[in-house]
Amino acid sequence: MATGNTLQANQPFSAIKLKPSLTQTLSELGFSSMTPIQAAALPEILQGKDVLAQAKTGSGKTAAFGLGLLNQLEVKRFRVQSLVLCPTRELADQVAKELRRFARGIHNIKILTLCGGVAIGPQIGSLEHGAHIIVGTPGRVLDHLEKGRLNLDHLTQFVLDEADRMLEMGFTQALEDISSYMPTQRQNLLFSATFPEPIAQMARGMMNEPVTIKVEATEDKVNIQQRFYAVENTADREQATQTLLLQQQPESAVVFCNTKREAQELADYLCDVGFDAKSLHGDLDQRERDEALALFALKCINVLVATDVAARGLDIDALDLVINYQMAHDTETHIHRMGRTGRAGAEGVALSLVEPKDEYKLSLLEERFSAQSMATLPDVASDVFPAKAAMTCIRIEGGKKQKLRPGDILGALTAGKELAGADVGKIQVHDIWAHVAVQRAKAKLALSKLNNGKMKGKSFRARFMS
Repeated sequence: MATGNTLQANQPFSAIKLKPSLTQTLSELGFSSMTPIQAAALPEILQGKDVLAQAKTGSGKTAAFGLGLLNQLEVKRFRVQSLVLCPTRELADQVAKELRRFARGIHNIKILTLCGGVAIGPQIGSLEHGAHIIVGTPGRVLDHLEKGRLNLDHLTQFVLDEADRMLEMGFTQALEDISSYMPTQRQNLLFSATFPEPIAQMARGMMNEPVTIKVEATEDKVNIQQRFYAVENTADREQATQTLLLQQQPESAVVFCNTKREAQELADYLCDVGFDAKSLHGDLDQRERDEALALFALKCINVLVATDVAARGLDIDALDLVINYQMAHDTETHIHRMGRTGRAGAEGVALSLVEPKDEYKLSLLEERFSAQSMATLPDVASDVFPAKAAMTCIRIEGGKKQKLRPGDILGALTAGKELAGADVGKIQVHDIWAHVAVQRAKAKLALSKLNNGKMKGKSFRARFMS
C-alpha cells in the first residue's frame, strides 16, 4: 500500500480539477475550502486510484468520495456506474442526501437508495427505470442482485463507507458476494473510522495498490474536554450517568454503551428517573429507530443512549455532551465517540466511566492525549431535576409525494398568529410523512391546527410522537 502526495487542508476546491457544475454547486452551498480528508483523498480519487482512507464521521469524507463519483459520472450512460455501501439505513440515507446536494447542478442524474427496513416494491419499480448511482445496505443490495433486479456490469466505482462497522455487523460474506457481481476493473474507495487488521485484509482482497490515507484528528485535544470517573459496577454506572447529566444539563447528549442490552436498560432507567431519553440499537425495528433519531434531531428528547454501530451516521448539530457508559473497546473508537461533540470548531465535553479492568485502555489514551487524571463525581443538589426537552415532535401523515414542503407546514402552524415562527423548530419532510418540532407549551395548539386545517388544499392527519 502506498501513501500519496496530497494538498494542504484549507485549500480552495478550485485547486483541484472538478467539473464546472460541481465547482459552482460547492460555491453555492458555501463550501469554500477543503477539510483535511478532502485535501488528502480527492486528488488521488480524481486520478482514478484506489484509496484506503481512515477518517472519522464529521470529517467531510462523504464529500471526498462523493465529488469523486460525480466528477467521473457520465450522465448520458444510463447505467449503474457507482455503488456506495453503508452499514445502516440511516447512514445510507444521509450519504444519498449529500450526494443529491452536490449533484443538483447535474441534469437528469438519478441516485437511488436501496436499504432494508422499508418496502421493497417501490425499489423494484425504481430499478426498472434505471439509475446512475446506488447507495444502499449490503443485505438489500445483495437481495436485488441475486433476484436479477440490479445489474452492476457497467460499474466503474465502488465505495465502502464505515468499513469497520461493516465487519462488526457481520457483513463480510455479503460484501464478498456483492463483489462477485462487479467488474474486476473498477476504482475502489474504502473509508473507515478505525483501522483494525481485518480492514487491511479486506483491502488486500478487493483493492489494487491502494493509496493509504490517515487524517490525524488534531482537533480532539483542543476542542473537547475529557474527564474520567471511577465506577465499580452497573449500579454505580447508572447513578454516575444520572449525576453527570444532572450536573451538565445538556440540550443534546449521546451516552455510548457497548451492548444493545445495556443501551436499552440504561435508557429505561433514565426515563424512570425523569429524563427525556430514547435508546438506539440494532434490536429496535426500523420504525423505532427512525422515531428515536427524529426525536433527537428535532430536540424533542435530549438524551440518546446508543451503541457504536447504531450511532454511525448520526447527523446532529450542536451535540454538547458525550458520556461513555463503558470505555470503548479500542482507542480509535473512543476518539470517534468524542468526535460526536465539539464538531465544526465548537467546544464539547466527553465524560467516561472507568472500571478497574479499564486501566490498560486508559493507559493507551494517556499516550494519545497526555496524562488523564481521574475526576471526582460532582455533588448535585437535591432540588436539581432533569432538563426537559424544549420541543415536542408532531408527525404528519403526508410528505414529498403529497407535494408538502417545510413552508407549507410552517404556514399552516402560524396562520391566525396564535403561533409565531419562533414557536416552531426544525421541520423534516420525508416521502410519505413529515416531522415538525414545536415549543412544548404550544404543542396541543399546534396539533389542533394541523388536524383541523389544510395544506395544499388537503387535510392531513397528525399525532404526537412519544
